[in-house]
Amino acid sequence: MLLQRNQIQFSIYAIASTVALCTFTNNADNAIAQISPKSSDRNQECEILIVGGGVAGTAAAYEGLLAGRTVCVTEITDWVGGQITSQGTSALDEAKKQRNLWYFPKGYTEFRKRIEQNYGKLNVGDCWVSVSCFIPNTAQQILVEMLQEAERKGNGKLKWFPNTVIKKLEISADSKLIDGAIAIQHRPAPNTAPLNSEPLSQIIDDAYRYENSSRLNKRIIRFIPLANTEKRPSNWFVIDSTETGEVIALADVPYRLGIDRRSHLNPSSPVTENDAYCTQGFTYTFAMEQTAEAQPQQKPSFYDRYLPYYGSDPKPNLANFDNIFTYRRIWSAATDQPKKNAFGVSSMKAGDISMQNWVWGNDYRPGTDQDNLIYSRAQLLNSGQLEPNGWMGGLRQETLKSGEEIALGFYYWLVAGTTDSQQKTDWKKPFLNHRLLTGFNSPMGTLHGLSKYPYIRESRRIIGRPSYGYSEGFSMSEIDVSQVDFSAETYRQNLSQESYRNLWKALAGIGSASAIRNNTEPQKISRRTRSTIYPDAIGIAQYYLDFHPCLSEYPVEKAGNTERAGVRNGHGAAFPGQIPLRSLIPQKIDNLIVSGKNIAFSYIVAAGYRVHSYEWSVGAAAGTTASFALSKGILPYQLVDSLPRVNPLLTKLQQTLVQNNNAIAFPDTSIFNLNWGDWKIW
Repeated sequence: MLLQRNQIQFSIYAIASTVALCTFTNNADNAIAQISPKSSDRNQECEILIVGGGVAGTAAAYEGLLAGRTVCVTEITDWVGGQITSQGTSALDEAKKQRNLWYFPKGYTEFRKRIEQNYGKLNVGDCWVSVSCFIPNTAQQILVEMLQEAERKGNGKLKWFPNTVIKKLEISADSKLIDGAIAIQHRPAPNTAPLNSEPLSQIIDDAYRYENSSRLNKRIIRFIPLANTEKRPSNWFVIDSTETGEVIALADVPYRLGIDRRSHLNPSSPVTENDAYCTQGFTYTFAMEQTAEAQPQQKPSFYDRYLPYYGSDPKPNLANFDNIFTYRRIWSAATDQPKKNAFGVSSMKAGDISMQNWVWGNDYRPGTDQDNLIYSRAQLLNSGQLEPNGWMGGLRQETLKSGEEIALGFYYWLVAGTTDSQQKTDWKKPFLNHRLLTGFNSPMGTLHGLSKYPYIRESRRIIGRPSYGYSEGFSMSEIDVSQVDFSAETYRQNLSQESYRNLWKALAGIGSASAIRNNTEPQKISRRTRSTIYPDAIGIAQYYLDFHPCLSEYPVEKAGNTERAGVRNGHGAAFPGQIPLRSLIPQKIDNLIVSGKNIAFSYIVAAGYRVHSYEWSVGAAAGTTASFALSKGILPYQLVDSLPRVNPLLTKLQQTLVQNNNAIAFPDTSIFNLNWGDWKIW
């Protein structure tokens, strides 16, 4: 069977060059209980410390290794790859035109090629949500091999620290640099079950504590800059590629969380003040296999609590088990020419495996201060997590647990349920010939069958540094990328007269200066038909602005609960866009770079800039920028602090990215090219 052929041995997780770093010694085990929070088992020197081994973290490491750097990577799970692997969303979200041109970052393109080579086809699942659906643990193996090859090719050095979290940052006396980072690495205590036996919620609190427990043994690691005789402003850079912006929270740099207030920059926002508690839903994915015979199905003890939430979809054509199953099917056992379903893919059959990632199923979408997953700054302060050694990951453990439960309950609903919260039809009946795939060799690599980490759609997002035109701090906004029709009456009604005028002046493109100078009436302004073009572009992205809104009331599973009104206002197509370097540079800390979903953009932009290829692009840019800054003896903010006057070193960085096949603009990007009509999303 495919799963057996591609079974990953755990020895591969500890990449060959760093096996010793991931292995505990008896002496360390005996001494750990005596270690004070300020002590460590050993120091680890890095030129680039990447916190978070997801898609962006993997991409940053890939580029750093090719540049010959000593790269340390910490990751709370034992897999690299994030949403491709440990989060289980192994169905690539891509824009159609971008895919047809194969216009992706170098490493992402290589990954896609290797998926196709491994299976003999790109879409081994014959799914209909994507042109490429595959098994997560296969992707893990491919990414590990890519990092190993980058290490050899670039003569870099990879230090890989799985099952490791950052507990504390050591900040310089002038508060401008991270001088060190204290981490905790865990492994099972003697005579206990292997890791990934229980869901994350059951060990996350323990993972952030220094002391050993009955479940976990700990090793304290202190990351420091690689010793260097050259005089540089910083001998290392720290890249926050975590899924929830842990380092930016720990460093306490300015950031936003949740829904931004409505303004002429984000006119589709439904709120007049920031709402930190309404973020996009998170999802524990799982894999299920269709079987030839009916299987025994055990009802979870918590199932009835979540039953009112489960449903197919408001769209009638999705009230169909075959359509739901094949939506993200990651393995198709078909060897003949099977019957096609409504979405043009083969109908489900025995042996097929489906990964579930469904809005009214295993999405968990809290939206109040009673159940939000990612703690706001106020909540972190109140809970003591910003005190010295007080950091505990910044997540609500109870909400993680609820997300796990709603996912396991959704599996039972799929196979045994008879209700549908979104449809009045009685289509739903039991489909008992399925089984939840569990075990360490299963697609998710866990004994319980859920993904190792939830798929996070929205994170803490930095506020960049003040710059020309951004007096309150740089951030990408809705009007920078959205194709939404801002001439709709709702915008005139919901914005003040001044904001509405400013909206259209900003949308005027090359005519903005004239519109501002002449105070042109909005109805006389021709809207630009492209995204904002940035002089400091270092990557590309395009995807639908796609929302999984928080729900209105507490708790999520309350019968009749609805999505928060207005969150989907910005839902729609986006232009091919760029990622500016300013969005990766936080305030206050000069040697911290952010990537992944943590960059400076609004929640509306984040709804499109959260997919696989975007994360790879921004990660590659972060890794390249860190290496470039080390080689030039500068700090990243110095590349952009003269804008709009371009710095020659910024131009050199952009040239380096392009030479390395990491595009910084889509083809024909120009202020004079307004013909983006053929850039279709799907």
